[in-house]
Amino acid sequence: MAMSRAVPNLAFRRLRGQHSPAEFAASVRRAAREIGEQVACDARYIGRVEAGEIRCPNYAYERVFLHMFPGLGLSDLGFSARETVRGRRQAVPAGAPPPAAVTTRNDEESDVLRRAFMTSGSATLAVASLGLGGPAVAIPSPRGTHRIGDAEVRAVEDAVRQIRLLDDRHGADGLYKVAAQPLRAAYALLDTGTMTRRSTEDRLHAGAGELALSVGWLAHDSGRHEDARSHYAEALATARVAGNAALEAHAFCNTSFLARDTGRFREAVRAAQAGQRAAQPLDSARLLSLLSLREAGAWAGLGDRSACEQALGRAHGHFDRGPSGGDPEWMSFFGEPEREALEAQCWSALGDWGRAARHAHRATVLQNPHFARNLALYRAHLAKDLAHAGRPDEAAAEAKRVVDSLEGIASARVRGMLA
Repeated sequence: MAMSRAVPNLAFRRLRGQHSPAEFAASVRRAAREIGEQVACDARYIGRVEAGEIRCPNYAYERVFLHMFPGLGLSDLGFSARETVRGRRQAVPAGAPPPAAVTTRNDEESDVLRRAFMTSGSATLAVASLGLGGPAVAIPSPRGTHRIGDAEVRAVEDAVRQIRLLDDRHGADGLYKVAAQPLRAAYALLDTGTMTRRSTEDRLHAGAGELALSVGWLAHDSGRHEDARSHYAEALATARVAGNAALEAHAFCNTSFLARDTGRFREAVRAAQAGQRAAQPLDSARLLSLLSLREAGAWAGLGDRSACEQALGRAHGHFDRGPSGGDPEWMSFFGEPEREALEAQCWSALGDWGRAARHAHRATVLQNPHFARNLALYRAHLAKDLAHAGRPDEAAAEAKRVVDSLEGIASARVRGMLA
């Protein structure tokens, strides 16, 4: 049987103009940075696009290309619609083996799914590598017609919950690399699968985006900041493609946190404010409280005490409205202890060490021991605040408590603070 040939993407080639593939790839990377994306674009990738090997870009590249060429859609760039690319295989005569030379994109992505989930099992591998025990999570690969239903979506959602549970108890360092496997496969499901219902597709977008944020957080907590930035941007792109305000608010929340941690305080303010806008239609005062605290922390990093206090006031007002049925599942960590800890960090950044120590102490007293990594982090912050407040003996005692509690916790942030 004759093998179908890729159709060259002449429209994309025209857009490259007189630039070399390497020069054009550099302009793609610059455009990505302008919108907070991170893509590993090189001359080879441009060549594959122009040769027609990439019929539809992934979500990150889609955002970048549409930013580079405003007013144009994917079809104007020479790409096929995503829904026409998903789940298509070459026909093979009944009983005949597939041609050895043919390895389609869908075949490759199905292999990723089988290796990552059916053979090793993403969460199973994470559990085994840390010696933790616990339930295994396996995401089934699409079969036959590649129609994806509730089973696959539930598996993605379960993977998110399992990763968060392990992170709460043990920290991120040992989890990050293995947790990236379910993320790759979740996006492969989106790219290769045909959904049984629109509601299934919406849930899979939400699950994949939340998984990107969970893996991004593991990168963040283990000091891999560029990786975290890329994962957060992927989640934001997924949210916008799916029109999912809750996922968008979560992505901006994490982006603000990362920007503050890496000293990009203006970006942290803008991301927190964007998150609040996205969260407005949602029934979650607690989410608005957390986003206001993110904004307060960013203003504190800029040394703007007045703006920080205003954001803290909003955060308290939202928090006092209490929990609601619209609170996202991922916010299970956000209660009084976390609110106290985040406020302590604001006063610490502003140099008000005594006030910071009081809030940090309340965070340690109120925290549930289940959140072992967060409790260790609160105590490490308290030790720092006490030391700066001129109370070295109390600081040393608190730091010792952190050291004694670190068995089984792998968090670069906590260890770095102690050092």
